[in-house]
This record gives sequence, C-alpha cells and structure tokens, in this order.
Amino acid sequence: MSNDALLQRLRDDLGPAAVLTDADVTDAYARDMMPLAPSGKPLAVVLPADTAGVQATVRACAEARVPIVPRGAGSGLSGAANAIDGCVVLSLVKLNEIVEVDAGNRLAVVQPGVVNLDFRSAVEKHGLFYPPDPSSYDWCTIGGNLSTNAGGLCCVKYGVTTDSVLGLEVVLADGSLLKTGRRTVKGVAGYDLTKLFIGSEGTLGVITQATVSLRPLPQAPATFVAGFNTTEAAGEAVARAVREGLVPSLLEIMDAASIKASETYLNTDLGAGSDCQALLLGQSDAGGEAARRELALLEQICTDCGADLVYATDDLEEGKMLLQARRVVLTALETYGVWLTDDVSVPRTRIAELIRGCERISEKAGLKIAVVGHAGDGNMHPTIVYAPDSEDEFARAQQAFDEILDVGLSLGGTVTGEHGVGKIKREWLAREIGPVGIRVHRQIKQALDPENLFNPGSMFSMTD
Repeated sequence: MSNDALLQRLRDDLGPAAVLTDADVTDAYARDMMPLAPSGKPLAVVLPADTAGVQATVRACAEARVPIVPRGAGSGLSGAANAIDGCVVLSLVKLNEIVEVDAGNRLAVVQPGVVNLDFRSAVEKHGLFYPPDPSSYDWCTIGGNLSTNAGGLCCVKYGVTTDSVLGLEVVLADGSLLKTGRRTVKGVAGYDLTKLFIGSEGTLGVITQATVSLRPLPQAPATFVAGFNTTEAAGEAVARAVREGLVPSLLEIMDAASIKASETYLNTDLGAGSDCQALLLGQSDAGGEAARRELALLEQICTDCGADLVYATDDLEEGKMLLQARRVVLTALETYGVWLTDDVSVPRTRIAELIRGCERISEKAGLKIAVVGHAGDGNMHPTIVYAPDSEDEFARAQQAFDEILDVGLSLGGTVTGEHGVGKIKREWLAREIGPVGIRVHRQIKQALDPENLFNPGSMFSMTD
C-alpha cells in the first residue's frame, strides 16, 4: 500500500478531520520535552476518537508497513514519543473519558487521554485518591504515565504508576484488543501482562483503557523543612529515616544551587541561611496526632544529624508555600538559560555521593548543575543549565548528562527512575541490563510486534 493509499484509508476509517498531514501541524507532534532526543518528520498525525479507531489505524499501518509512534500530551523527558521519519503519530488525546468510578471497590476505569490532574480531581469528589503525581500532572495524560511508568513526589509512600494499575486494554500489532488484569483486589491468573505493558513506552502495543486502584483520600498534609550545612548531613538524615521505618508521604531534597534559584525566582528567603548546602522538605498525610508524631520523629532525626534549621507546620497554606520552593526549581532555572534534566536513581544511602559527583561534573563542564529529587526513594533529577545559542555549551551539557548517568550506575543505581529510556538512553539501558537482558527484551518485542511496527528504535534496537 502506498503512502497516499494509506492516508486515504485512514481518512475513510476515521474521518478527514482525524488525519493531519500539514507539516506545520505535524511538526508540533514530532517530539517531547527532551532536547537531546532525535526526532523525525511524520507522514501524518492521527487522532482517533475511540478504541475502534485505534484498531483501524493499527491495521492500516500494519498492512502498509508504516511504523506507529503512540503519543500522549508530549510532556515526556526521554524522547519516547518522538516521531521517526515517515511514521504515523498516533495521538490518544481524544480518548479522554473517565469511563467509571466504582467507589465501593475503590477503582476506576479511565481512557489514556485523560489529564492526570483532571482524573485526580474527579475521584476526589468520591472521597478517593489516585496517587501517581508526576511534576507535569496538570497537563500530562494517563496514557503517557502508563507508557513510561511515571512517578512523582509521592512515590516514597505510594509507589509509581504500575503500583496503582489493575488491568489494561491494549491494541496489539494485528489490531486485536487484549484485555489484561482484573478488577479484584487479588488475582494471580497467568503471566502479569499488565506490568509488561506499563513502562514499555509504546513499543509493544497501544493502551486504550486502564482499570486503576484508588485509595481513601488522605488527610491534609503537615509539612516540615530542614536545612543542613553539608550535603552529607542531609543524606545521613534520609538514611536514618529509612532505617527507622518512617514512610512520609513526601520527602524531597534540594541542593545549594536549586535553593538559590528558587529563592531568587520567588523573591523570598526560605530561612535556611547563606551556608545551607541542602534542604529537606517532607510531608505526612497521616492526619492529626499520627502526622505530628511522624514529623516529630523526622525533625529529631534531622536535628541529630546537624540540621541548622528545622521547622514544621500543619497549616495547609504555609505548607504549600514551603513546597512551592521545590516545585518551581525548573522554572527558576530558566532565568539562567535553558535546562536539561536528568533522571537517575541511587540507593538512598548514596544520595549525597551523587550530589557531590554532580558538583564535580558541574565544575568540569563549566555549567550550572542543580540537583533536586525524591530523597525518600533515591530518584534524583540533576538539571544542567546552558545557553540556548551556544553549541559549545550544548555539547558540554550532553557530555555532563552522560557523566551523571555513569556516576549513578557506579553507585549501584539505575539510569532512569521515572522518565523512561526513550531515544536518549538506549545504550545506557543496554549497559545496565546487559546482553542477556537486551536479548530477552528483543524476544518479547519480536513475539508481540514481529514487524517492529510500534515505536521502533525506542528503548533498544532490534539489532546490535
């Protein structure tokens, strides 16, 4: 089937308005938010309105042997949704229905185009809570969260996306519809195909619906902040909190560069003092006396580890103000240039070593590198700032990006905690999981997508 014949078939099956071919339009769908990742020019962008439209698109592309790149909102930071030349970008944004909220069984059925924040707000009306909360939760979609197994600030207590998913509907490479998982609390029938597709970055199929578990709405959080004059002291406080079994709903860390950027951007003083090298921010959503006890223990640990500042509040607005310093870091860094954020997870006892490693890389590269991250689970986001009009600085930023990953692996970590592999970390995935791991990945891909139709070249190559 020629490209012209494919486009006509897609228009016949989905309607002319659902098939976009104007270059000015398709270019906007060609890449996500990661500047390092390569992207190509798609043949078309297709926006089906339902599962049947997704199936029709997959069947038509399979017959024409045209690759498909599934796409959500484009908030990703790994290039996983980036187009390749001549592909069809399959946008799921019109599959945006919350199909069901079953409060009695604490579950919901949701389509991939629903925005994360909209879904969280909808289930809150039922007194329920959907935990996954990526930093882009106000515009990223559930489908993208599923495809990358997204995380967020609450992972320390509630886990990543896969920990809240019971089952999926997935369109396979032949256009058939696979239903995985269950609606029950327990279920161990067969292979866990649900978890296989979560985090597969659109390389195995197209997710068109998810059944997710919900939790009772937590109490309004109490918040604490602690400032340290050494990174090692902050790292020791995190390690002690873990050893003593504390599981706050949030535990974040900011290094000196990110603290300064946020203070400048917000035009405020966080109260940590000019010598502050690391700031811990934590929350407990246990409510009432339980939250006070949890934060009191965290405060004591921080004090014992040498914190110069320890402050806690159960005032909701004050807590939001304190946490805002963490949430605005990336925006604050834009005042210095454009940013390139990394995503590496290390054992929680080695957070300080990673931050020190980033300081050395920053000095070597001659670029600002600010480190923030989810201290409670060890997922760090070193962010490199460079001048947008300098090819030399961009090249140094690329080198620094890879060196950070190298440090993370050397500390017993992993090259991605929540952003995914995409098209920028393929060689790093191979390095981390080894040749046997890559072989198994390829065998799974070959079994489910024998023509390499879905997102080819993302995560790993099918050839050496």
